[in-house]
Amino acid sequence: MRVFLTVLDAVGAGNAPDAAEYGDLGANTLGHVIAAALPNLPNMAALGLSRIPDTGYPEPERIAGAYGRAIEVSAGKDTTSGHWEMAGVRVKQAFPTFPEGFPAEFMERYEKAIGFRCIGNKPASGTAILDELGEKHLRNKTPIVYTSGDSVFQIACHEELFPPEQLYEFCRIARDMLQGPLGVGRVIARPFIGDRAGNFKRTGRRRDFSMPPCGRTLPQVVKEAGMESIGVGKIEDIFAHEGLTKSDHAAGNPACMDSLIRIMDTDFEGLCFTNLVDTDSVYGHRNDPMGFAKALEEFDARLPEMMSRMRDGELMIITADHGCDPCDVSTDHSREMVPILAWTPGMKKAVDLGTRSTYADIAATCAEWLGLPERFDAESFAGLLRG
Repeated sequence: MRVFLTVLDAVGAGNAPDAAEYGDLGANTLGHVIAAALPNLPNMAALGLSRIPDTGYPEPERIAGAYGRAIEVSAGKDTTSGHWEMAGVRVKQAFPTFPEGFPAEFMERYEKAIGFRCIGNKPASGTAILDELGEKHLRNKTPIVYTSGDSVFQIACHEELFPPEQLYEFCRIARDMLQGPLGVGRVIARPFIGDRAGNFKRTGRRRDFSMPPCGRTLPQVVKEAGMESIGVGKIEDIFAHEGLTKSDHAAGNPACMDSLIRIMDTDFEGLCFTNLVDTDSVYGHRNDPMGFAKALEEFDARLPEMMSRMRDGELMIITADHGCDPCDVSTDHSREMVPILAWTPGMKKAVDLGTRSTYADIAATCAEWLGLPERFDAESFAGLLRG
């Protein structure tokens, strides 16, 4: 009675049917990374990676696992809507974006609330804006505010000027103020270190402050059933700390994988929901297909550790939340389908899950596997895995 749901952040599997509406026609994160770098992914291949359309990964000798992909029906192409939908909640109206920066009237109120003038207030790469404004930030003690093509309000502060807890308070104030038409999906704390342009570096103390989910999620349903609902990585932030019984806010893929393995070595019933962010934040947004491929290889190399710890009747699902094609000229997320790989001990054949009509089929499957009645108005594929 354990389910391990792992999100390879931004590992999209080909443009969604409505990708053109988002300017993402032709995006294919996984396929383009494989074509550019041909990463060695034997363990995901053995689960059926090569049979997911448009990945282009070579076919292995044997497949014993389930494979497919899913279409997002929520509006948007961001972390929040992607995770919420795979947890059963569809977002009907896209979170707002601010390609011209946030309104001056709002920024004036926000600066008064935190007691500091801000600089930036424009869409920017998270590393480039530190090189552009980091030295001014140090001289004048002015928090850096920026956004992107996603629905985010990001605040970057040097840890020696503004300790992380003070930065988190700036974010909480912004979260309270950014409601209604200004209601971005996430307010993100971006602490950094360094003393000059070229050596500024973001630290692992990032925190995300999300809107609360707009419906009952898989973690909430699991928790309400008296089971453990465990988050690893930024899951607690994405779900605004709702629906979890435990959480480890580990930073970076190696630390998150270590945490996941430790959890697998404990006895519990319920769900372990993990986000592996590096493919998105470190490589996808930096247009680095080689680094992206290396991160996939590192995850693939640890899959046997996960699989060896699974007991009869347990389920593992690997998926993603959106795309972020590092081979594209843009550094923003891309509107893509996401891959699904699933495995339970004892599987001896390949199972084609097809193209699912919503990410919420993942939530329905996890709930059914745990013996819970909720289906989130979606279609479980648990029966295909047991067959």
